[in-house]
Amino acid sequence: MKVKPPIIKTKLITREGFNALKAEHDELWFKKRPEVTKIVSWAASLGDRSENADYTMNKRLLRQIDSRIRYLRKRLEDLKIVDYSPQQAGRVFFGAWVEIEDDAGQVLKFRIVGPDEIYGRTDYISIDAPMARALLKKQVDDSFVVQTPTGAKEWLVMDIQYPATGEQPPSPT
Repeated sequence: MKVKPPIIKTKLITREGFNALKAEHDELWFKKRPEVTKIVSWAASLGDRSENADYTMNKRLLRQIDSRIRYLRKRLEDLKIVDYSPQQAGRVFFGAWVEIEDDAGQVLKFRIVGPDEIYGRTDYISIDAPMARALLKKQVDDSFVVQTPTGAKEWLVMDIQYPATGEQPPSPT
């Protein structure tokens, strides 16, 4: 049974995120796919494909690569790159690095990005997440409430940064 990918609402992405997806597409299209295609052709030339593990495995890999390439091409067309604008300074908007603290002293630091950018990252949250939605337009020292499975939780905005393209926020000293 095939698992459907989650429905992605927001079509926003940071420039870094777009460049990473584009690089993934180019790597698959220009490097991996030709390599796997060559192996499939070689394995197919050996004859009986039903018991040919090289053919079977690489044919499956080729289908996975083609599927990902199709997804990336469609997604890259639909995405809207959002760059930092000076009007955002001092408030939380898309692309911001935000540091927040709760009443118990728990501190979280993360960047608000598009849903395509969060995979493999623990320091990014999707703009579609309830935390990100609650943070939008807040300033330093603003408090806000987020509904969690265990109830409402109040947070305080400690810091907001918009680093230059590709930079991580400076570490606290």
